[in-house]
Amino acid sequence: MELPVLYAMRSSLYSAKARSYLIKQRINYIERPPGDPRFPAEVVPEIGRWIIPVLQTADGQLIQDTCDIIDHFDAEMPPERSAKPPAGVQNVVTRVLEMFGSEGLMRPALHYRWNFDGLNMPFVGEDFGRGLMLADGSSTFAFGPEINASDGAAARAEVSKFAADRMRALTLDFGVNPETIPEVERSYHEFLALLSAHLETTPYMLGGRPTLGDFGLIAPLYAHLSRDPDPSLIMKREAWPVWRWTERMNSPIIDSGEYGDVPLELFADDAIPETLKTLLAYIGREFAAEVEAHVGFIDDWLAETGEVEEGDVVGGKPHKRSLGLVTWNWRGHEITTNAIPYRLLHLQRIQAAFEQADPAAQDAARELLSQAGLSGLLELKARRRVVRSNNRELWGAEQQAVVLS
Repeated sequence: MELPVLYAMRSSLYSAKARSYLIKQRINYIERPPGDPRFPAEVVPEIGRWIIPVLQTADGQLIQDTCDIIDHFDAEMPPERSAKPPAGVQNVVTRVLEMFGSEGLMRPALHYRWNFDGLNMPFVGEDFGRGLMLADGSSTFAFGPEINASDGAAARAEVSKFAADRMRALTLDFGVNPETIPEVERSYHEFLALLSAHLETTPYMLGGRPTLGDFGLIAPLYAHLSRDPDPSLIMKREAWPVWRWTERMNSPIIDSGEYGDVPLELFADDAIPETLKTLLAYIGREFAAEVEAHVGFIDDWLAETGEVEEGDVVGGKPHKRSLGLVTWNWRGHEITTNAIPYRLLHLQRIQAAFEQADPAAQDAARELLSQAGLSGLLELKARRRVVRSNNRELWGAEQQAVVLS
């Protein structure tokens, strides 16, 4: 029987999200790095861009996006194993956590990887090199300089440096610079303390099994912040429960013995504990203004462009993720980052979960997010939706824009 194949790298943020889901759901699969010759031969031409992770199903179908990979498998999961809580407050909250993990922790993830070369680069460089060049010296790294594969370690280092330089540039693109670095670090330490306090009494974000929020958060917290040498020491010293959770999220068993006999269920009665409410309030302070600024910029871009049609590729090309630069205020600093329409997909997932809830749960979710400063996540809309089709982001149908002033 053919097994699904995940093209991924251990150092890749989004690979960590897809891998963790496959592991926790005990889905038997093969993992191959993008250095494998089958990746450029079978995957890149169909996907239309060099991007990971990509799942190749047992019947050969390619699924590129982490949300789509999880949705593909979760559609067949029984309710007691699904990553999606039943319609209600928890289903909304887990998608808020998924969005924040996937998008809102980029600054600490990039800072702690690329601004500590002395400790990190011997490890990160080897990680990149061995993912992009196989042990036999073969490489499919086609977008870099000419590499003499017979040079072994020197060739891996050259491949790694070229790839790392491209990724390092993202650090500035996400607003990490000498002025903001002190706040990036303070913000991350605060986050670790709050997440650690929540995980003191529960093995997963919503109880005895992982949900979408866990899989969103594991992306940066595993790939960058618990594996790279410098941030791994911070996590182990200051937030042991978080570090243990990153181990647990990569174990095929429930792996929660230190909590006693925890039932494999979510918190009863659709409850959200106080520790998680406190974490949501942190997300409101750190992330709400960023989301509002992105939606406002994207809506203005659509209005000014005027020629976007339903079905057009977002950005004009599959590999183009940003529409330009957007500026807003974060922790007393004017910060500028890429405006990424993909984030509208996360907003739409949150809003769809809210719409699925009954009126009482909607009232409770609205009140919870309002108290956390996150009510905009239920309201914000650009004048066009973003949809996924054929492994690409496309502009969807027109809708009434909601842009907060």
